[in-house]
Amino acid sequence: MSTPTVTAGPRAWAVRLGLRRGVTEFGHMLRTAEEVGWNVVIGVAVLVYLWTQRDTPVPGADGLTLPELALPGILAATIMFGMTMGPAFALATEVEDGTVLRLRAVPRGTTTYSVGMLTAQVLGTLPMLAVLLVPWPFLLGDPMHQGAGGWAALVGWLLLGTLAMLPVGVVAGALCGRPARVVPFVVAPIVVLAFVSGVFGPPTGLPGWAQGAVQAFPLYWLAHGLRSTTLPAGAEALELGGAWHPGLAVAVLAAWAVVGALVAPLLLRRVTSRQTAGAMAARLQAHLQRAA
Repeated sequence: MSTPTVTAGPRAWAVRLGLRRGVTEFGHMLRTAEEVGWNVVIGVAVLVYLWTQRDTPVPGADGLTLPELALPGILAATIMFGMTMGPAFALATEVEDGTVLRLRAVPRGTTTYSVGMLTAQVLGTLPMLAVLLVPWPFLLGDPMHQGAGGWAALVGWLLLGTLAMLPVGVVAGALCGRPARVVPFVVAPIVVLAFVSGVFGPPTGLPGWAQGAVQAFPLYWLAHGLRSTTLPAGAEALELGGAWHPGLAVAVLAAWAVVGALVAPLLLRRVTSRQTAGAMAARLQAHLQRAA
């Protein structure tokens, strides 16, 4: 008696198709000179600036240099920018151009689209991370003061930060609805948050109320967790409160990830259900009127 073949369900098939779509989009990005050039130019510019500051000591931290203190915040900002602005622009653009509308005619089309978009955005951060981390030991010395285990922990922090921040980009793109709204309502606040959260170090220079405000967002805690992993003993004196709090950092990032995982799919379904041919035609007419 032959055993019946077990086939994957439609959702699993849609997820696999979405993963392939995301990998394909990432491959296209790697073959696009503008995309690759942007990562190289920004990454090299950051490295050149920090190389010029390689002998600049950090006040209050014996033997610590500015590049060593800055690296965790720069990595956290890379994740923040990539996981929020990328999905926000992608979703808002594809809502406006009708891609999301066309997905309604495809079985499990929303699942395939969502998995593909998110996969492409996650993979899209790898070139910038590579541009920053691969040449770093040759230009600025080994940034890891805790050995090989520290590198493993660094990967864990980056993955957790990705899970925490990726839903933010999805929610932002769903709420914006048009690419023109992403810059004022997503990009500008994120840039401000990045600088006040301490891209180049802990935000100890902020007033007390502002320090409390930035600690409500995942960027501060991702940078804090990365600093606790990469910096040497004694560097915790530079932090807010003068101590490491990796457990609290994990809890805050996990809370953002869980809430985002609940809210983002609801908004995606809402955006998909509201897409009609009439709404698409109205947006096109409004666009033509603005262009005229």
